Amino acid sequence: MSRMNGRIEILSDPAALTHHVAEWMTSAALAATGAFRVSLSGGSTPKTLYTLLASDDFRGRFPWTRVSWYWGDERFVPYDHPDSNYRMTREAMLRKVPVPPGNIHPVPVDGAPAEAALRYERMLQEAYGAVVLDPARPLFDITLLGLGTDGHTASLLPNDPVLQERNRWVAAVSRGRPEVRITMTYPVIESSRRVAFLVVGNEKAAIFSALRAGTSRTPAACVNPIGELIWFVDEAATKEP
Repeated sequence: MSRMNGRIEILSDPAALTHHVAEWMTSAALAATGAFRVSLSGGSTPKTLYTLLASDDFRGRFPWTRVSWYWGDERFVPYDHPDSNYRMTREAMLRKVPVPPGNIHPVPVDGAPAEAALRYERMLQEAYGAVVLDPARPLFDITLLGLGTDGHTASLLPNDPVLQERNRWVAAVSRGRPEVRITMTYPVIESSRRVAFLVVGNEKAAIFSALRAGTSRTPAACVNPIGELIWFVDEAATKEP
């Protein structure tokens, strides 16, 4: 089996990693002309990153008015629920920075999950200006992803039928977790100029080692973007399990 896709950047610890990624995101957004779309991830490491972007070190440098924010996946819970990825991002970053409200695009969490997924799909298609993704024209400029100890990313869970979806942009995932989730599918996640995995902690060492060796066929191992793939990893996650 071939070795993992993408390049690896190893940082000394979580603080160094989040600062490096914040600088990387800021540089990419500043270098772009026109609108800039970001797909966000939930989790503790992204929360630290979002908090840093809203801090005095970055708030005044980041081009908030040109950046639009989307979510790669979401728990199907109200926006004010403690488990909501939208709530976490809002409290850590969005309510503290000068981002226009029209640039914030949370996943719908009302009605039936399948219908909410379809509404988010249509929202993405409207932003993209087409219903078919063109490899020459990525949907996102940056897609942030996490890595579960079981190899899942976004809400692409091991052995779930959503892994085979190639037509729908967004799908409801009703198995494998206590709550229903809404997730972008592989074609949408991969339609990005830059896809970045954020991997922190020794509890990720076993799965990252398998990914690095090319011995894993978990959902994270199958992400193959049309643009650049980067693994931002702290030293603890690179230790042999």
